Amino acid sequence: MEPEPKPTRIQQKNRDLILEAALSAFSSNGFRGATIDQIAEAASLSKPNVLYYFRSKDEIYQTLLTRLLETWLTPLQQLDPNGEPLEEVLQYVRDKLIMSRDFPRESRLFAHEILEGAPQLESILSGELRDLVGKAVTTLRGWMDQGRLAPVDPHHLIFSIWAMTQHYADFDVQVRAVLGPGHDPFAEAGAFLDNLYRRMLAV
Repeated sequence: MEPEPKPTRIQQKNRDLILEAALSAFSSNGFRGATIDQIAEAASLSKPNVLYYFRSKDEIYQTLLTRLLETWLTPLQQLDPNGEPLEEVLQYVRDKLIMSRDFPRESRLFAHEILEGAPQLESILSGELRDLVGKAVTTLRGWMDQGRLAPVDPHHLIFSIWAMTQHYADFDVQVRAVLGPGHDPFAEAGAFLDNLYRRMLAV
């Protein structure tokens, strides 16, 4: 079977325009609330043109989620069993916070999907993500057993990092309203979380 031909520059540009428009639509309205018409209008393309590149709203959504997961999982994949334990964990916290700062729409898209019961992600969550978390838990537990990290539940350590970092993307409006003007939420959060996890995990 011959591989599919590589898209032309114009085709790739239009695909990127559609995905960028869809990211805004899905992250704001969720899968059910977003429409092909909204995506087409935001991309400045006709609806038939959008459907030329993607057969359905489902295909656009799945493409976005696949890209999102590849980005989202990278920091956890980079946890180095041979590294210095505390610095490896703190770097993971920093990377997750940076992702929340730089990819807030992607974070809200993921949150929408989870709140809707993860119909598109269920197999990945219980497969690839569970396996990756399992590897990280094994690494963390090994460090704790060696006395190189303070003992805590590794699963809930990871869950807490997700919650403490992604909050700043998913609840950005609330965070900024409470802090008021003159604050940099991500810079302040970075210092706070570094101190929090350092105190929690240092031997």
